[in-house]
Amino acid sequence: MTSDLRNRLLLLLVLPLCVLAVVGVWMDYRSADDAASRHDQRLLRLLPALADSVVAPSIHEHGAPLLLLAPPVEDFLRQNAGFAGYSVRDADGQLLLGDEWVDGVVPTTAQPEFHSLEYGGVTYRVAVQRGRTGAGELVMAIADGSDPRQQWAQQLLLRVLLPNLVLVAAAALAIHWAVGRAFKPLVDLAEAVEHRSPRDLSPIDESASPTEVRPLVHSLNRLFALVNAQAEGQRRFVADAAHQLRTPLAGLQAQVEAWAMMAKAAGAVQGDSVNLDRKQPLAPTHKAQGAIVLGVEQIEKLRNATRRTSQLAHQLLALSRADERSMDAQPLQRVDLKDLCETLLENFLDAATGKGLDLGLEVQPVHVTGHGWLLRELMSNLVDNAIKYTPAGGVVTMRCGQRLVPSGALRVYLEVEDDGPGVPESERSRVMQRFYRVPGAVGEGTGLGLAIADEISRVHRAKLTLDTGAQGRGLRVTVLFP
Repeated sequence: MTSDLRNRLLLLLVLPLCVLAVVGVWMDYRSADDAASRHDQRLLRLLPALADSVVAPSIHEHGAPLLLLAPPVEDFLRQNAGFAGYSVRDADGQLLLGDEWVDGVVPTTAQPEFHSLEYGGVTYRVAVQRGRTGAGELVMAIADGSDPRQQWAQQLLLRVLLPNLVLVAAAALAIHWAVGRAFKPLVDLAEAVEHRSPRDLSPIDESASPTEVRPLVHSLNRLFALVNAQAEGQRRFVADAAHQLRTPLAGLQAQVEAWAMMAKAAGAVQGDSVNLDRKQPLAPTHKAQGAIVLGVEQIEKLRNATRRTSQLAHQLLALSRADERSMDAQPLQRVDLKDLCETLLENFLDAATGKGLDLGLEVQPVHVTGHGWLLRELMSNLVDNAIKYTPAGGVVTMRCGQRLVPSGALRVYLEVEDDGPGVPESERSRVMQRFYRVPGAVGEGTGLGLAIADEISRVHRAKLTLDTGAQGRGLRVTVLFP
């Protein structure tokens, strides 16, 4: 942006400067031409005085005429000593008096003529006229090396071109510096907006911006406020909906669980074993037993549906509460990650054992500053996912501790690793999206577990990464804290 403005200002200012420079050259030339015209008139007035200075020799003398310089000619030669000369020649161009180098074409008329002559490295302006003298008709010539027009041509670079080039270069540097200084607040504002997190909708400080930019900042703040209000409304709706669903779903799930237990008891009375967890249909021996088994299967389906719905409502509520903006105002606390992992091991041990999984723990005593309940929710989603998608006989391991990163620093981490089907590398960026599940994935998931974990990681300025587990199989989810 500033480069474009600099180019525009350079074009808009340098072009007029160049035009002014050309105008200055033309005016300077005109001034020199006027001075040269006056100088020509002076030389023209000296020619008659030079003609009056020529007298004929006496009757006793023979040869060249004599010269008695008139005062104007004498003063001119004295004032311009070394840069002036004269000559008196006959009609054939033979030198009679004066300097040999003051030469020129003999005029054919009595009108004065002017021409330039180069001699001794100096350009002379020469005025020549044919006229009558005391010694007859002769040709007088006066040369002057102080002609302003000749001096202007010689000093064109020093007096005109060089100052204008310096002026243009100084203007370009001044524009470059001035634009950088004048537009620095605008550039800082653009960089601040560009580097903002999509979740950061806090207003920009208008007082820190130039007066000309404040309307733009005000409009941006108004837009941020509208977007923030809309997002806040959506968060409240999701949180309220999830909260309102939790109570009736909990009651419904309790009733279904009670019905399931009653159905088991009824099946036991009939002398049959009803396995609800493995969902194996029973072979009925009579109509009453068949009705009981059918009822048990329906209740089992209803129980699973209520469990999934309850989990979805819980995850929606957790996702809404884990929003980075809503957590900024909540105080941070010191969280013991070792104790957190040990507590989760106790909570998930029954679920893992019931599925035939080996749930392990590898921990070191480490702490981080954050929100304890959010980190518990993060690990719960990761462990729940690992248990849900790892086949029977698999291994799920929770870890926490410190490790060296490529920069050489020690960083605290949380990790959950399993030896299940894993996530293809091409899908790892997409599984962080809400409600997205890998095509062909087994199990009954909602597609929110990793999205919640990623959201909570962002709240703690941590980085969540997905990698392949040990021995090239399974999935390893790592949360690296700053």
